[in-house]
Amino acid sequence: SRAPNTSSPALGPISFITAARFRAKSSIPFCIPSANVRVSSSRSPTLQIVSFQVLTTNLGDAVDRLDGARRHAQDRAAATPSCAAFNDERIMTTRPLALVSGATSGIGEATALLLAHRGWTVAATGRRQDRLAELAAKAPAGSIHTFAADLTDDADVERLLAAVTTQLGPLRGLVNAAGILEGGSLEKASIDSFDRVMNINVRSVALLTKAALPALRQTGAGASIVNVSSVTGTRSFPGILAYCVSKAALDQMTRCLALELAADGIRVNAVNPGVVVTELHRASGMDDAAYAAFLERSQQTHPMGRVGQPDEVAEAIVWLLSDATGWITGATLPIDGGRHLTCAR
Repeated sequence: SRAPNTSSPALGPISFITAARFRAKSSIPFCIPSANVRVSSSRSPTLQIVSFQVLTTNLGDAVDRLDGARRHAQDRAAATPSCAAFNDERIMTTRPLALVSGATSGIGEATALLLAHRGWTVAATGRRQDRLAELAAKAPAGSIHTFAADLTDDADVERLLAAVTTQLGPLRGLVNAAGILEGGSLEKASIDSFDRVMNINVRSVALLTKAALPALRQTGAGASIVNVSSVTGTRSFPGILAYCVSKAALDQMTRCLALELAADGIRVNAVNPGVVVTELHRASGMDDAAYAAFLERSQQTHPMGRVGQPDEVAEAIVWLLSDATGWITGATLPIDGGRHLTCAR
C-alpha cells in the first residue's frame, strides 16, 4: 500500500500521536477511534489510506479528562457505603437522612423501618405521637427520630422542617407517604370529602416538599424525593373519584418537579402500588368483613393472583432513594402485580 498523502489540500494537516504517548499519559487502554480513519479505494484493487485525521487538537488533554472522570467515579464509589458496610462505626457517623411522612402505618411505616435497617437516619412524622414512639421502638437504637405534625397546617410544616434540620442536618431523601382514601362518586360524595382527600394527598405533599427543598439542596446532587401514589393515578376506577384524581395529580406533580429540580441534581419519582394490605381501606370506613371480601376479590383483579405487602413497596422506595437509580427521575413505577395492565373490573 502507498504511504499516506500528507500534502492533500482537501484533507488538511494530519496529526500522528504514538501509542507510547497515550500510555505515558493514562492507564486507559490505548485504542484508535475508527471513526477518525478515512479509507478510499483506487481503481486498482489495492486500498490506500488517504488520511488519519485526529479531530482534537490535543488528545493528551482529552485523555487527562478521561482519567479525571475515572478517578471521580472511583472516589464516589469509595465514598458511597454499601448496605453490607453499615456496621462500620465510621460509616455510621455519616448516615444519610430521610424524612418520611405517613410513617405511623402501612407503606410509610415499612419504609421508615427498612431505611433504618439499611443504615439511614430517619426523621419520621405523623399525627399520633404514640404510634411514632412504637415505630421508633421497632428500629435500631437511635436510627429513627420522631416528629409529630399536622401536614395540612402550613405553620406546623415549617416547624417540622426547622426541627428536623436543626437536630439532624440536611436531607438526602424525602418520602411523601401520607395519604387518605374516602369513597363515593362525584354525585354522592360531599365536596367536603373531596377537599379532604385533595388536601392530604396533594396539597400537603406540595407543602412538605416546598418546605424541604432548602434542606435537600444542601445535599445537592444525590438527593431524592419519592412520592407514594397509586395505580389509581394511572387507571380510572368507579366509586373513588376524589382518590383517583388526587393520585393522578400527584403523578403529574412528580413529573413536573423532576424537571424543575433536575438542574439541582435532585431526583423525583413516584411508586404506584396496587392493593396493599394496610389500614388505608379500613380507615376509609370498611368493616372487617367488607375488607376481607375486598382482599379476596383483589386476588382476581391482580394478574399475579395476590395483593401486595407494605415491605414490597418499601423496597422499591429505598431503591429509588439510592445512588443505584441516579439517572432515574420523573418515573411513576407500578408495583401492583400487573394491575395497571388491566381494565377496571
